[in-house]
Amino acid sequence: MEKGGCIYILTNKNKKVLYTGVTSDLQSRVYEHKTRVHPKSFTAKYNVDWLVYYETFHSIEEAIDREKQLKAGSRKKKLDLINSFNPNWKDLYEDILKW
Repeated sequence: MEKGGCIYILTNKNKKVLYTGVTSDLQSRVYEHKTRVHPKSFTAKYNVDWLVYYETFHSIEEAIDREKQLKAGSRKKKLDLINSFNPNWKDLYEDILKW
């Protein structure tokens, strides 16, 4: 049985730093970023814990392929993607908790 996956983009409160990740459990993964489970990580160091974009996939392999595509793209492409999906750059964490 294949397990689905998600890609996501996080930022900090100043919206200066972008972090792209992949996971099979978006709710838990964002919670880990917010609570700084890994205190020496990039996201903890730069206070990157606002979920501003995500996509869901039927398989984790599809999500990994999309993550690679996003990471290879420019910052402008990521900003355009976020602005089209979440123009106010609202933290979407509360929204995904309702799934």
